Amino acid sequence: MNTVAQIFVALAGVLHLVFFALESVLFRKPSVQKRFLIKTEAEADAARPWAFNQGFYNLFLAAGAIGGLIAGGDRGHAIALFSCACMLGAGLVLIGSDRRMARSAAIQAVPPILALLLAAVL
Repeated sequence: MNTVAQIFVALAGVLHLVFFALESVLFRKPSVQKRFLIKTEAEADAARPWAFNQGFYNLFLAAGAIGGLIAGGDRGHAIALFSCACMLGAGLVLIGSDRRMARSAAIQAVPPILALLLAAVL
C-alpha cells in the first residue's frame, strides 16, 4: 500500500480511537452528549449502554486499521483496508439514518474512502 493511502488509514484509525473515547469513556459529559443530539438526562441514561457498545465497535475498527498498518504486508494491509471499508459503510448508514449527522458522517467516512481509493489507484 502506498504511503499516502497509509496516512489516510492511520487518520481513520485515530479518529475511531477518538470516537471510542467519546462514546465509551467520556459519554457522561454534557458537552459530549450534545454532540450526539442528546438533550435530557433521561435520553443520556437510555443511550449510555448503546454508546458504550458502539464505542467498542469503533475501538475494534481502529485496531484493525492501525494494527494492519503495523503488521504490514499484504495480509496486514488487507485487514487495514477491510476496517476502512467497514468505517465507510458505517458512515453511509449514519447519513442515511439521520441527515442531521451529515458532518459526523463525513468525518467518519471521508478518511477511509480516501484510503481505499488511494490504495486502489496508486
